[in-house]
Amino acid sequence: MKLGLGVVMGLLLAAPVSAAPETYVIDTPHSFSNFEVGHLGVTWIRGRFNKTTGKITLDRAANNGSIEAEIDASSVDTGYPRRDELLRTEDYFNSAKFPTISFRSSNLRFKGDALVSADGELTMLGVTRPVNLEITSFKCITHPVNKREICGAVAHGTLQRSGFGMTQASRSLSDEIRIYINVEAIKN
Repeated sequence: MKLGLGVVMGLLLAAPVSAAPETYVIDTPHSFSNFEVGHLGVTWIRGRFNKTTGKITLDRAANNGSIEAEIDASSVDTGYPRRDELLRTEDYFNSAKFPTISFRSSNLRFKGDALVSADGELTMLGVTRPVNLEITSFKCITHPVNKREICGAVAHGTLQRSGFGMTQASRSLSDEIRIYINVEAIKN
């Protein structure tokens, strides 16, 4: 049976088009990696890292993607310069020997169109451990000024600092660290 050219063209045009993965570059001025550590069991000390870079690849049609993020360990900021200097020493982040903290994930999970979590590996102080980030907010829009597509996400998780060899002040600081990631990324 012969199909006419018009029928073949119609079938090709009606077939679903597979969208290619899209790459987004983390927008450092609008992205922060935050943390909380318990102090003496009575309060939580909060801090952040002021420099986060990396890229995110999304294939929304296939509901998958990847994350590669680098955090500058020396950019730690708790709002108290003396504590920040202490956190940069070999007793804590040892930023002279280990200048970056990295997160890698190729296991992004979606629920429908919504990105809901990222299972990956965090490397800190030369030690790599699995970390799960729950994503509580994910949205992509066209930026109103530069007209480029941007995506934003808010994620959180926990880790045990001792698992990375950070055991200093274990009587006064909690082993559990709460992490919060706020990221905006611009389509490349």
